[in-house]
Amino acid sequence: MKSIKWIAVFLALLVCLSGCAGTHQSGGAYNIYLIAKSSTTEFWKAVFSGANAAKSEYNVQLTILAPDTEEDFEVQNDYIRQAVADGADAIVFSAISYTENAAAIDEAVAAGVRVVVIDSDVDSKGVSVRIGTDNVAAGRMSGEAALKTAQEKIVVGIVNAYAETQNCREREQGFREVLLGDSRVKGIYAVNVSTDALEARLAAEKLLREHPEINVLIGFNEPLAVGTAMAVDELELNGQVREIAFDTNPVCVELLQKGAVSALIVQNPYAMGYLGVETAWRSLQGERFDASSLINTPTTTITRETMFTIESQKAIFSFD
Repeated sequence: MKSIKWIAVFLALLVCLSGCAGTHQSGGAYNIYLIAKSSTTEFWKAVFSGANAAKSEYNVQLTILAPDTEEDFEVQNDYIRQAVADGADAIVFSAISYTENAAAIDEAVAAGVRVVVIDSDVDSKGVSVRIGTDNVAAGRMSGEAALKTAQEKIVVGIVNAYAETQNCREREQGFREVLLGDSRVKGIYAVNVSTDALEARLAAEKLLREHPEINVLIGFNEPLAVGTAMAVDELELNGQVREIAFDTNPVCVELLQKGAVSALIVQNPYAMGYLGVETAWRSLQGERFDASSLINTPTTTITRETMFTIESQKAIFSFD
C-alpha cells in the first residue's frame, strides 16, 4: 500500500514538473517578447518558426512584434516600452540601430527585464545573451566566394543597408578585409539604401550602368540580395557579374540555379529564433551567460554546384 502511495506522489511530481517547466514560482507562464526588424522576409519567418517551436517546448507566453520597415528603430523602441509595460520577463531583440535602440533596451534592463539579442546587436551593457551569425566571419566567407573567379581584374559593387545596422556593417567589414588582400581587386564602389528589394535593385542597376567594369556585386541581407540579384538578371549580366547574396529568399535560390547568383551565404534563422526563446527561458531560470561571447549559429556557402546536396538543402530549408 505504501509503495502505491509513493508511486502516486512520484507521478504527481512528474506532472507538476512537466507542466510548470516554463513558469514562475507563482505558477504563471513566463512572458517573453520577440521584437524583430521585419515580419515579411523569409529570414524572419524562419526566426518566428524557431521561436514558436521553443515557445511550445518551454511552455512560455510569446508575443512577436516587428515594424513595417527595417529602418524604423523608433517603432522598435515603442515595442520595447510596450513589452515592459505589459510585464515582460524577457525580450528577444534584433536591433535596427546599434545606437538608437540602446536607451530603450537600457530602460528595459533597469526595469528588470532580461534581454537576449539575436541577429543584430545593440549598444547596451545590460544584454544577458548574444546569439547569431559571426557577421565579420560571414563577410569574409562572402569575400572568399567573390574571389573564386578567373577574372584577372576585379571591380566590386556593394549595396548595403544604412550604416546603423550593425550586422550589415560587420559583414561589409569582413568582406573588405578579404578583398583588400587580393591584388586583382582594382576598385570598390559602395552605396547604402533602405532595406528594400526594389530600392536595392534600382541602386544596383545604377551602379552597374555607371561602372560597367563591375564584375562582382553583393547585397548583405535578404532584401538587398534579392534586389542586386534581380539587377544582374534583368540587365542580362548572368555569367558576367559574380553576384554574392545573403540568405535563402526563393528569388535568390531560383536565380542561383539560373546562374544570375554565383553563391549564397546562408545563415540559420530558425536556430536564432529557437535559441533566443530557449536562452531567455534559461536565463529566467537563473542560468548566467557571458554576453561578451557570441553564441554562434552556423553559416554555409552554397553554390550552383552544391545547392542540391543534402547539407545544402538542409541549410536552405532549415525551418522545415
